[in-house]
Amino acid sequence: MGCIGFKNSSDTFKSLETKEFDQIEVIDIDGNIKKIGDYLKNKKLLIIVNTASFCGYTKPNYSQLVELHERYKDKGLEILGFPCNQFYSQENKSEDDIKIFVKKNFNVKFPMFTKIDVNGEFTHELFIYLKKNHRYFNIGNNQLKNTPWNFTKFLVTSKGDVINYFSPDTEPNIMITEIEKYLNED
Repeated sequence: MGCIGFKNSSDTFKSLETKEFDQIEVIDIDGNIKKIGDYLKNKKLLIIVNTASFCGYTKPNYSQLVELHERYKDKGLEILGFPCNQFYSQENKSEDDIKIFVKKNFNVKFPMFTKIDVNGEFTHELFIYLKKNHRYFNIGNNQLKNTPWNFTKFLVTSKGDVINYFSPDTEPNIMITEIEKYLNED
């Protein structure tokens, strides 16, 4: 699909301490400081995904994420998109250009945010939280496996339970069964 190879390394942090899930601060694509909790009203489930405009996975992921958002947003699903330029500069646009790109090409209506790092010394607190709370990524001793590429998708309950992760080469529609399972629980 145009991506050279996934990252298989890990990062070591002094601490994996983060705020509570709903208190983690993010900056939306318009530059407004928000908390994850701002996106949890009437939501049961989130898909949190790192995005890019120039990846071989861009079209199938954005297209299917938009479809999932439209299909399930009123049933309790929210999708949060976090542009990231850490994989071969595949997101080198400005936030304004990203906003125009996703609207024009995919009609994205789910929340988008400013560019973040998902690996390395400056990993955003949200991605530390996500990786720390998933058995695949948390390898102990304050070490977290790297997010492998653009369009790594985390399925998270509104309480902050990281219930699954889907690799970049997994198209979002594969998540439907799991999404419906969690949305139909009381």
